[in-house]
Amino acid sequence: MKYCVTSVILPEFDVPETCALLHELGYDGVEWRVRYTPEQAVGQGFSMWGDHKTGLSPANLAQRAPEVARITADHGLEIPAIAANLRCDELDEIKRLADGVARLGQIPIRLAAPTGYDRSANYHELYKRAVGAYSRALDVLKPYGIRCFIEIHGGTLMPSASLALRIAANFQPGEIGVIYDVNNMAKDGFETFRIGMELLGPYLQHCHAGGWRPVPGEPDAKGTVTWSYDGCDLAESILDIPQFIADLNAVGYNGFISIEDFRPMDPREKLKRQLDYLKSLE
Repeated sequence: MKYCVTSVILPEFDVPETCALLHELGYDGVEWRVRYTPEQAVGQGFSMWGDHKTGLSPANLAQRAPEVARITADHGLEIPAIAANLRCDELDEIKRLADGVARLGQIPIRLAAPTGYDRSANYHELYKRAVGAYSRALDVLKPYGIRCFIEIHGGTLMPSASLALRIAANFQPGEIGVIYDVNNMAKDGFETFRIGMELLGPYLQHCHAGGWRPVPGEPDAKGTVTWSYDGCDLAESILDIPQFIADLNAVGYNGFISIEDFRPMDPREKLKRQLDYLKSLE
């Protein structure tokens, strides 16, 4: 197993600082965030969902790729994925991003479906739209030899392994892969780890890991309790992380697990604890 960190959770680190930290802690790679800063976040300081010190975007990656590739390699790190947030129907931006990513290598790009799922439209119609859109996106990526990653995530058309596979199975594993996201399944879409991994088969190409635990709210007038979720160490997650690792080993997975831990705490302490824990489970 190999371990990396998504740079989404390191907004106050530039490219050299990110690589130096991950190398120091013993990580094997970095999943670079390449996104535009939301307009409302410009000038508001660095934040996970706002501006980032790395400043990598689809518009500048082609120019900055030699710098990113050199610094990443100099620290002994690999780039297993690009943490983009483009939708698969944003074809012009996908091509722009692929122009930059191709200068780093044949690195998969995470692409979202055209819409999420909020019960306002029928799943079957959204599914057909998504399959068509992913097909066109893959046509854009094909000349670059770059795969697309789709991520198991709540509030989307793919909150579970089986629903992610329903989209991915329309294409070849060499074109599209699934990010098995154990933190997202803590809230929505949980399926028994081993079943989901066996079902995905060759489409299981990357993993995300972070801890969540449920917190009960006050009962309403009818006595219904609404639950919220707090981020926590992987060791404290509601999901059985030792079983998650055991099942990955059982299906022969030898790719990356990328840490996604959005808690506002010292990044060095946070990332060291998660890595030490995961390595202890192997």
